[in-house]
Amino acid sequence: MRPPAGARIFAWTGAALFVGALGWSGWSFLVRWQSYPLDARLWPAALHNVALFSAFALHHSVFARLGVRQLIRRWAGPTLERSVFVWIASLLFIGICWAWEPVLGVWWQVRGPAAWDGRALQVAGVLLTIFGAGAIDVLELAGVRQLEGPARSEGPAVFKTTGVYGLVRHPIYLGWVLMVLGEPTMTAARGVFAVVSCLYLILAIPLEEWSLEATAGPAYEEYRKAVRWRLIPFVW
Repeated sequence: MRPPAGARIFAWTGAALFVGALGWSGWSFLVRWQSYPLDARLWPAALHNVALFSAFALHHSVFARLGVRQLIRRWAGPTLERSVFVWIASLLFIGICWAWEPVLGVWWQVRGPAAWDGRALQVAGVLLTIFGAGAIDVLELAGVRQLEGPARSEGPAVFKTTGVYGLVRHPIYLGWVLMVLGEPTMTAARGVFAVVSCLYLILAIPLEEWSLEATAGPAYEEYRKAVRWRLIPFVW
């Protein structure tokens, strides 16, 4: 049965907001944070930014818990559970990038061939993200595919072991690490964002995998055996 118009609008608008949040974060990282005003602060601004990202990380950690997901499902229904998460996460991410304060200083700046190496890492990160999202269905990630009904979103878990998902278990996260850490001119504002976001991923991955083990059981255990590395090949 075709879902109500309100549900379709909510899901598709959330997907558009999701894309907008990613675009806004990219613009902020590459353009808005490429320099700092003369009155920029160091530690007060850095601590302010860490607190901002911590709020975003808390949302992700809380909403990933099975009990919270079940609560949202009872309230919004199984078809809109993911959309509710996408709406809140996207709005928080937009707010974080908007309120991010300029931080005094430049951590590193490389030129010449080394700078092009950094850009190549960023391009590789973008490609990993695109292929990773495509492999698990972009529309499902954005909360739209679930409109097809509970049978679509509640089927048995299937974990891919080909393509980028045969390289590491979290290729989208690896793509993020390459995009933010490959920046040739790492202003302090960019650096705080890069370090805090990467640290969050390192902390979030075990929690996410525990949740997957609880919901998928043996299927995820088999996937872990087939794909050894979590984030960085031959390291972790």
